[in-house]
Amino acid sequence: MNKEMLRKNLDDVIWKIEKARLEVNEHHIVQMVAVSKYTTAENIKTLYSLGQRAFGENHVQQLEARAMELEDLPLEWHMIGTLQKNKINKLLEIKPSLFQALDSMELAKELEKKLANKNQILNCLVEINSSKEVTKSGLTPQSAIETYLQIHEICPHIKLQGVMTIGAHTDDSKIIQTSFETTYKIYEKLQASGANICSMGMSSDFELAIKCGSNMVRIGSSLFQE
Repeated sequence: MNKEMLRKNLDDVIWKIEKARLEVNEHHIVQMVAVSKYTTAENIKTLYSLGQRAFGENHVQQLEARAMELEDLPLEWHMIGTLQKNKINKLLEIKPSLFQALDSMELAKELEKKLANKNQILNCLVEINSSKEVTKSGLTPQSAIETYLQIHEICPHIKLQGVMTIGAHTDDSKIIQTSFETTYKIYEKLQASGANICSMGMSSDFELAIKCGSNMVRIGSSLFQE
């Protein structure tokens, strides 16, 4: 992709984020994570030159390759996909800014063990399956608060920053909105325990997510479409 096309896409997305953000509140700040799994390192460099700093990858191998290839740039890397236990050490070597998909107590305990061995802290979001879809990972809305507080209490090397969800997989915006509102209500209750990130919304639904309270969106195809 040429720089002008990327600039146009970035400007379009930022304009839409701003419009949605201002409808909520002029003080509502939204961070964008550019999901770079379908693009090239060259395009990431171009987006960096245009001011984008946070990038997300779904797979540890891809994140590792990208972080090494672009190590001369001070990028903020996010791991946004499901983490298999046998990839934990690899992820911790990369030291991402944020792991967005902590989806079970079992994974939290395994992460805590490895982090303690390395005397390392990892910033995490708890993933909530607010649409209750069997194909998605994440905590149920009913168990999310209790599990979040439990992780907070027994995993000192995991620094919980908030929650993440993937909107319902449907064309019905009412159902998608309900899944976002469910997550946001949980996030509100967890703010007293230090939660400050509510990561909701991707290319197809980020404007709706922001209107429901999201303050972090994960954008891929809207940035890299030609």
